[in-house]
Amino acid sequence: MNAPHPDPDAVAALLERGRSLAAPALRAAVGRLASPMDTVAAYHFGWIDEDGRPADGDGGKAVRPALAVVSAEAAGARPEAGVPGAVAVELVHNFSLLHDDLMDGDEQRRHRDTVWKVHGPAQAILVGDALFALAGEILLAEGGPHAAAAARRLAIAARKLIDGQAQDIGFEHRETVGVAECLEMAGNKTGALIACAASIGAVLGGADEATADSLDRYGHHLGLAFQAVDDLLGIWGDSRSTGKQTWSDLRQRKKSLPVVAALAADNPAAERLTGLLTADAKKSPEEFEDFDEAEFAERAALIEEAGGREWAADEARRQHDTAVSAIEGLAMPDHTREQLLALADFIVIRER
Repeated sequence: MNAPHPDPDAVAALLERGRSLAAPALRAAVGRLASPMDTVAAYHFGWIDEDGRPADGDGGKAVRPALAVVSAEAAGARPEAGVPGAVAVELVHNFSLLHDDLMDGDEQRRHRDTVWKVHGPAQAILVGDALFALAGEILLAEGGPHAAAAARRLAIAARKLIDGQAQDIGFEHRETVGVAECLEMAGNKTGALIACAASIGAVLGGADEATADSLDRYGHHLGLAFQAVDDLLGIWGDSRSTGKQTWSDLRQRKKSLPVVAALAADNPAAERLTGLLTADAKKSPEEFEDFDEAEFAERAALIEEAGGREWAADEARRQHDTAVSAIEGLAMPDHTREQLLALADFIVIRER
């Protein structure tokens, strides 16, 4: 396919609509948490700074809330019907971020210190748990007559997300990981929740099972595209845009899609990369932390020379095309289809 060229103003408006529709309900949900978890969660979402002062922090891309409200429209409902689903998905997503940051040792997210760094590991775990529990409560209390069906989809997606995180951690301790395994992990860790976001609004809006399943497939493949782009940014992304350290995934020894694809190649760069990463895996965390920028740059260059960067970019486009195909036969308003296509395009060309 040709590289997507979404209208940036139209996409920004879509993302802002999802964020603005979900934000009041999300704040109200977080306000139910006991102190100090409510404050810690507010810091994580960027609503306050570490001293408790109001802040206008970066709350993330808001792709999932946007998908939830657009999917409600795909079912012929008003976008507001998707708001409980948007909030529930955001709560589960942020539960995973709080725990992932701690497990990965990430000290920065969205250009700020992570929760565990500011408030300690115990609060990161507790607040993550609280957000997870809150997601089901909000959905069942406010989702209307189709809340139970939506909650079932959310529960399945959350279980797959956790499966994916377990697979991701397991890969860090293995010398070899196959491309198919890596795609399965990405389908769980990222694809499952985006699939849920893309279908949950439709479920809440009264869509039939076939419509919801088609939107779920669209979201699943969109999630795989999202992860492929995320993995590219995790190595070559501009830290000023991503809010993370340069070479962040290489610092964590992640078996990301570009790395796995490069290692599977049959060329001298792949052989050299295999030798380096095998030796890296035997080093202690203290030894690995002593690496300088040139050593990470060398590994990134070998991944690109072996073909991993090109493969991941092509995979993002392949998954984008599969996502778009999943909704081709669905009956929906033209403007809703255009919104779903614009969000798919945005995911492939984003820089953070």
